[in-house]
Amino acid sequence: MSKRDLPYVDPQQRRGVIYRAYARLVGTRAMGWLSRRVVWKLDPFLLQLSRGRMGMGLLLPTALLETCGARTGRPRRTGVIYFHDGERVTIIASKLGLPRHPAWFHNLRVHPDVKLGGQRFHAAVIDDESERARLWQLADQVFPPYATYRERAAHAGRAIPIVQLTPP
Repeated sequence: MSKRDLPYVDPQQRRGVIYRAYARLVGTRAMGWLSRRVVWKLDPFLLQLSRGRMGMGLLLPTALLETCGARTGRPRRTGVIYFHDGERVTIIASKLGLPRHPAWFHNLRVHPDVKLGGQRFHAAVIDDESERARLWQLADQVFPPYATYRERAAHAGRAIPIVQLTPP
């Protein structure tokens, strides 16, 4: 993937009715099923081929996250929703609120140096509860279904991790 600036995503930007309706649709169980079966598999290829200009998220701010496999050390790619918090980039390891964390989260815990949208970052998991609460407020503005995912994950006994990426 060629190096180009990762588009800045302001979480406090007012989002239009079409964006909000699309985010609501994407957050439904039916779309979650489609996402797990199709989107998660196609998105990395589409993002890589289009150099990050087009992904399965369409209206949602998505970028290609490149991690190193925790066990294999091989490159792994997945599309993630992101937003900026100053110069840091925030990603949410929601996996639709399912009982297990996404594989990319395990990978970046072992190998915290990652790429997002072709740019290098260092990943850190946010553990401070007040900081998590502040970031959840921002995340919910970018993608409202995160609230439903948090409830679903809590019901399964999982707290959804929040990861912040800092440029090197």
